[in-house]
Amino acid sequence: MDVISVSPVMTRAIGAAVATQLHVGDVVVLTGELGTGKTVFAQGVGQGLGVTEPIVSPTFTLVREYEGRIPLHHLDVYRLDREQEAIDLGLDELFDGAVTVIEWGEGVRSLLPSDRLEVALELLSPDVANDDVRRIGLVGLGPRWSASMDALVASVDAAMDAASSIAGEPSC
Repeated sequence: MDVISVSPVMTRAIGAAVATQLHVGDVVVLTGELGTGKTVFAQGVGQGLGVTEPIVSPTFTLVREYEGRIPLHHLDVYRLDREQEAIDLGLDELFDGAVTVIEWGEGVRSLLPSDRLEVALELLSPDVANDDVRRIGLVGLGPRWSASMDALVASVDAAMDAASSIAGEPSC
């Protein structure tokens, strides 16, 4: 599923919609260049999970943990040089008892569960859109997500419609 977000508010709304479909043990992998909205998307996931404290980039701490209706582990593995560092971090242990959102997760794919949601964020070229417009691709991998994609699509579509009507913009 590909959607177009026209603002940070909409990107957060899409993340919150994804959160409505998440369960303990789910892993969400965020990929995209610097400035594409990975942390903004993670903020939406946190909002949807009932996290009340501000969600900030874990770039320098590697892992941030938040309490919500489901605990959230927010990771940024950009600074890790080798997969062994992710193993030493206890990556696989973070998946238990929480939803785990991993920014720059493409570098540790071989260590991730086969059941996961991959979210690719991409800025559209300046001649196509302004700096706030991005494409967000959602790909569910494994049997858990195969069974859940219809519900995920419905949640994201509803969130985009609501965010568009609030912003007074047509939905994309």
